Amino acid sequence: MAGMGHDHDQEFIFRSKLIDIYIPTHLPLHTYMFENISQFKDRPCLINGHTGETLTYAEVELTSRKVAAGLDKLGVQQGDVIMLLLQNCPQFVLAFLGASQLGAISTPANPFYTPAEIAKQAIASKTKLIITHAAFAEKVRDFAELNHVKVVCVDSPPHRPEFEEEGFLRFSDLTEADEGDIPAIKINPDDVVTLPYSSGTTGLPKGVMLTHKGLVTNVAQMVDGENPNLYFHEKDVILCVLPLFHIYSLSIVFLCGLRAGAAILLMQKFEILTLLELVQKYEVTVTPIVPPIVLTIAKNPQVQRYDLSSIRILMSGAAPLGKELEDAVKAKLPNATLGQGYGMTEAGPVLSMCLGFAKEPFQIKSGSGGTVVRNAEMKIVDPGTGASLPRNQSGEICIRGPQIMKGYLNNREATERTIDEEGWMHTGDIGFIDLDDEVFVVDRLKEIIKYKGYQVSPAEIEAMLLSHPNIADAAVVPMKDEVAGEVPVAFIVRSNGSKISEDDIKQYVSKQVVFYKRINRVFFVDSIPKGASGKILRNNLTARLAEGVAH
Repeated sequence: MAGMGHDHDQEFIFRSKLIDIYIPTHLPLHTYMFENISQFKDRPCLINGHTGETLTYAEVELTSRKVAAGLDKLGVQQGDVIMLLLQNCPQFVLAFLGASQLGAISTPANPFYTPAEIAKQAIASKTKLIITHAAFAEKVRDFAELNHVKVVCVDSPPHRPEFEEEGFLRFSDLTEADEGDIPAIKINPDDVVTLPYSSGTTGLPKGVMLTHKGLVTNVAQMVDGENPNLYFHEKDVILCVLPLFHIYSLSIVFLCGLRAGAAILLMQKFEILTLLELVQKYEVTVTPIVPPIVLTIAKNPQVQRYDLSSIRILMSGAAPLGKELEDAVKAKLPNATLGQGYGMTEAGPVLSMCLGFAKEPFQIKSGSGGTVVRNAEMKIVDPGTGASLPRNQSGEICIRGPQIMKGYLNNREATERTIDEEGWMHTGDIGFIDLDDEVFVVDRLKEIIKYKGYQVSPAEIEAMLLSHPNIADAAVVPMKDEVAGEVPVAFIVRSNGSKISEDDIKQYVSKQVVFYKRINRVFFVDSIPKGASGKILRNNLTARLAEGVAH
C-alpha cells in the first residue's frame, strides 16, 4: 500500500460499536431532563450528604421553576449570564435548571479562585448575578458593588445580622417566588445554556459555549436508547464528590444522573473517610472519580473497614489512569466494573466512554478511554500533514457531532483554530484507535497542565510572572507528580542584576491564584528556548525536566 499516507481522499472515520439512536435535539435542556419524570417523581433526586436532607424529583422540578421565576424577578432575562460560584450543593442544580428555564446561561466557577480570578471570568462572561456561599461572598463584594452585580447567598453567615444590609440576597428569595410567573420565552436548540471556562489547547481561559442541543445530545449519547453506553437507572445512587463546576461532574453526574432518574448524593468536598461512610450508608452504586481519588482508595488502609460492595461502576476521567492503579483498586472493589471515559469541555464534554458500563457490556481493555460516543464521528489526524490515519496509528484526536461546543465566547480566532470548516473539533490530544474501536489517549499536543484533573493554563501564570519587575522572561511547564499527576513548574530568566529567589517567586504567584495553579519548583535559566515565531518550545523544557538536568 505504498503512498497510502498521502492519499487525502481516503478518510478513516470511526464510529461507536453501539447503534445510533433518536435524540430529541429540539427540546430545551430542562424539558429533556424532566421528560420521564412521571416514572420517578417521588424518588430521591438530590441527597445532601452533609445534612442528609433529600429532595425528590417532583420537588427539584417544582423548585427549579420557582427559581426561574425568582431570577426573573431579580431582572435576569433570556441570554443573561449568572455565575454559580458554588461547592457541591442542591442549590447548584436548582439554579442551573432555573436559569435554563429562563433561557439564561450559567457560568460555573471555582469558589476557591482568588477575587481577581473570579472577577476575570465574571467580566468576560458579562455576569449579571452571582450565586455563592456566604463564606465566599467577601471575595465578590467589591466587584459586585462596582459593577452592579447582584449577589445571592445559598446560606447565611453565622453571627452576621448586618448581612442583609450589605445588600446580599438569600437563595430563599428565589425559591419563594411563584412558579406561575415564568415569562413565556422561546428557546432555540442553538441557544447557549452553560458557559464553563477552559483553556482549550492553548492560551488563556476562554468561555466555552455549550448549547441546549449540545448537552441534550451528549447526555443522550451516554444514557438513552435500548442499550445505553452508560447504564444508569432509577435505583442507582450516584456519588457526586467531583465539583459540579467541573464539566465532568456537571455532565456525567448531574445531567446523566437526572435524565436516568437516579439519586445524586452530593458531597461538598473530598475527604476519604466521609466518602467511605457515605458509600456504605447510602449503598452508592456509581462512583465517578479522578485518578488521585483512585490512588487514595488503592492506598488507604482504612478502606477495608467499610462495606463498598454496593459499587457497580467505578468511573475514572479527567486524567489518564495507569494499569498498576487499576489493578490495585480492582482488588478492593470486587463487584465494580472499573473503566474510563475521555472528555474535554469543548467536546460537550464526553468523546468516548467505556463500553463495560453499557447495559449489555463489552469486554474492557486496561488503560482504554472507551469507545467513541454514538451519533458522532471520530478521526485521528497526522498533526504534520492533516491526513486521517488508520487504526493503531497515533495522531491528533478529532471529533464531530451535534454535541460539540458552538465555539469560544467572543473569540472567533480561537474557535476557528479548534473547529475546522468541516466541523471537526481538534482536541489537542494525541491518541490512537485500536482494532477493537477502543480509544487510547497517549500524549498531549496541547499546553494545558492537569493537576488532579484541574486545568492550569501556562499562559496565565506566565503573564503573571512577566509582570514582575525582576523577571525578564518565564515559561511554565508540567512536571510529573505521583499524587497530582502533574504540577506547574517555572523556568525563569532574572532581570539584570536581580537576586529574586525561588521562594519570592512562589509567594508572588500563590497570592494571586487558586491552590492548584501555584508554582511547585523554580529553575533559573539564561534564556527560554523559543521557535522562530516566538512560541516557547515547551517540549525542550519538559525534556530537560525528564533528564533531571533542569539547572
